[in-house]
Amino acid sequence: MTYRCALITGASSGIGEAFARALPKSTSLLLTGRDRTRLGQLAGELANAERTVRSIAADLATAEGRQAVIGFAEGQPIDLLINNAGLGYLGPVAENPPERESEMAQINVAAPVELTRALLPGMLKRAEGGQRGGIIFVASAAAFMPIPLFATYAASKAFLLHYAEALAEELSDTPVDVLALCPGATRSRFFERARIARSDNLLPMHEPDRVVREGLRALGNRVVHVVGSGNYLATAAARFLPRRLVAAAAERAMRRWQ
Repeated sequence: MTYRCALITGASSGIGEAFARALPKSTSLLLTGRDRTRLGQLAGELANAERTVRSIAADLATAEGRQAVIGFAEGQPIDLLINNAGLGYLGPVAENPPERESEMAQINVAAPVELTRALLPGMLKRAEGGQRGGIIFVASAAAFMPIPLFATYAASKAFLLHYAEALAEELSDTPVDVLALCPGATRSRFFERARIARSDNLLPMHEPDRVVREGLRALGNRVVHVVGSGNYLATAAARFLPRRLVAAAAERAMRRWQ
């Protein structure tokens, strides 16, 4: 599908940057993230005669940052919203810094909810003219299971998964498509920020380009898409095995990352 204007959060690197690069050259872009320098470089690189590319540096962990992005998007013909920004932090809940736990909840849960609620009415109105709109929530394969030592991250992604599924049903009779995109381990700065130093040795990594390619193909065709056959099998097993067993197995796996 061709979209007139896309807002991408967490666009300065990883999956967010890959989305910005993958969208058609005719799609105008609104990019947001924390890295002002990188956002500016990316905007300059992707701008062309067919589209405008604008960026705003904002911290979605704060109410001020979220409102700044909403204000930035006001008046723009956004018909594709990509809620990509996300944060994880490895460690026991009782030992993690309280501000990191709160930061995960604000970025992974509050930000997509507030942005979606602010932009959805305009997207629905614009879509009445026949041009479909779309919302992508970048969740995770972790959304399907409780994960000790990654408890808040996994729970926040489970929220996104359920939110996207419920929203998709609410909008099923409208021209706005919703997708929960659930990648597994993806090559990005996520693991460094999450304090996971050994991930390259323990996990097969997908490239951001693959995640984005599959996500854009899935939007409008299904509501949930898990990237990779291995991740799909793991998430399917997690749904049918006893939850206590799944949590215990996840904890053993996570301890290898410490």
